Amino acid sequence: MEFLIAQLSRYVIIILFALYTFYCFRAFSRKTREGKDRVFKVQRSLTVLILLLCGTILIMENKEVKYLILLVLELAFYLIFGKIYQIFYKGLSKLVLNNMMLCITIGFIMLGRLKYDYAVRQLIMATIAMGICLLVPLFIERITIWERLGWQYALVGILCLLLVFVIGVERKGAINWISVGGVSLQPSEFVKIIYVFFIAGLLSKFRDFKHVVIISGVAAVHVVILVLEKDLGAALIYFITYLVVLYVATMQVGYLGAGLGAGVAASVIAYKLFSHVRTRVIAWREPWEHINNEGYQICRSLFAIGTGGLFGMGLGQGLPESVPVVESDFIFSAISEELGVIFSVCLILVYISSYIMFVNIAMKMKKLFYKLTAFGLSVVFIFQVFLCIGGATKFIPSTGVTLPLISYGGSSIITTIVIFSIIQGMYVLNGREEALKGERETAEEKGEKIKS
Repeated sequence: MEFLIAQLSRYVIIILFALYTFYCFRAFSRKTREGKDRVFKVQRSLTVLILLLCGTILIMENKEVKYLILLVLELAFYLIFGKIYQIFYKGLSKLVLNNMMLCITIGFIMLGRLKYDYAVRQLIMATIAMGICLLVPLFIERITIWERLGWQYALVGILCLLLVFVIGVERKGAINWISVGGVSLQPSEFVKIIYVFFIAGLLSKFRDFKHVVIISGVAAVHVVILVLEKDLGAALIYFITYLVVLYVATMQVGYLGAGLGAGVAASVIAYKLFSHVRTRVIAWREPWEHINNEGYQICRSLFAIGTGGLFGMGLGQGLPESVPVVESDFIFSAISEELGVIFSVCLILVYISSYIMFVNIAMKMKKLFYKLTAFGLSVVFIFQVFLCIGGATKFIPSTGVTLPLISYGGSSIITTIVIFSIIQGMYVLNGREEALKGERETAEEKGEKIKS
């Protein structure tokens, strides 16, 4: 009976998620606030239905009360923080909020399916992150202070990255974690936000050739440290983010071309010097020839995606545990296997709609610092999505990065929620300034009419 319900429910889940994805792009075509609000209300209802349906399936399959309690807590998280967040971020982008909450919900579902403890820890970390982000608007209002800093961000970022060489621990072949009081953190996850502030703060003030060279050199120090830590995914994210922000700030194609050329040269050198780089390239190029060694992980990932097909095997009916590190780097494989390729494609489209909104928000910013920061954070977000999904599908070599808001990991989910919140905070502040400007102009017009 449970198997039959799981099989039937997979179609319902896909339909609900496809509708949600449709409304993501439908929101862009709505002209009135009332029309947009109706779309967002439907999205929230669809998210709750997906959570309830998937949570019920997990309860039926595991037959344990703790899964019912987990579902209640996840639903409470969604409803409570969905309301509180809008109180602290008045005038926010509801599409960005809905997408963030949906992806967090999908993460709860998949992690609960993989291991109960994963979902509990993720729920705790997401709660902490949301609590922290309620304070973001207070910091954004004092953004002029943060805008003046530049080299200070670089100094703090580099010192934090170097910290792993002192008290770091090795995981999955990379020395990019630190453990403090039994709590493990990944400095590169948090530093990437500081890194964006560093490049946005300096490039918003200095865009002449001399300063660009100096700033590029300091940015390169961040990347080199990450390469030495064997954190290739983070190194790529930092590198691409800098190139995009540099181009947006200067609009010089030459800088972009020189950066890409330097990146290619650095990749060749890294391939020659570092064995872990060669291992990942071998696993990507010929996984089937090395299925028992370097290519095992990617082969298992491809098997899982292929087994799921268009509609998936049903939640709880697959074997995602056969993929190494499936809860973090390869959670996209688990989603594809049990919920199907259609669901996975819709998830990619949801990420893309979030990125479109990020870029839209960045374009509306009047201050260059706001604009560059929003652009930088949006690139950090979408490029991480690309690296994770690209690695799981053998489109590119695996780089060991997580899927934003969904993969297991406290550092990852806290950082991504903070990124969403910073962009939301800037959007809110920009909207407030525009409203005040409009009120002043209206008052001036009325004054002129009275005088005449």
